[in-house]
Amino acid sequence: MELNILNKTNNELEVELRGETHTLLNLLKDLLIKDARVVTAFYDMKYVSISDPVLYIKTDGADPILVLKDVAAIIVSECDEFIDVFSKAANA
Repeated sequence: MELNILNKTNNELEVELRGETHTLLNLLKDLLIKDARVVTAFYDMKYVSISDPVLYIKTDGADPILVLKDVAAIIVSECDEFIDVFSKAANA
């Protein structure tokens, strides 16, 4: 994965995620919009097969980079939980 910060202000962030698809971007967007600090979050893929998605985040004043890091940590935690639950079920 390669990231390119296209624009950043105190409460907005625009990030290009090279080589990523709807799978990761939908997950990020869905968790971002559940965060109380986020005013809006969405992504755009102009041409699905040839362009890289761009994620847009606008916060209520919170640092959007910290918000995105927090959301990424939630994803990691949920994946760890899934691994634990699945491992127990698979070994039962």
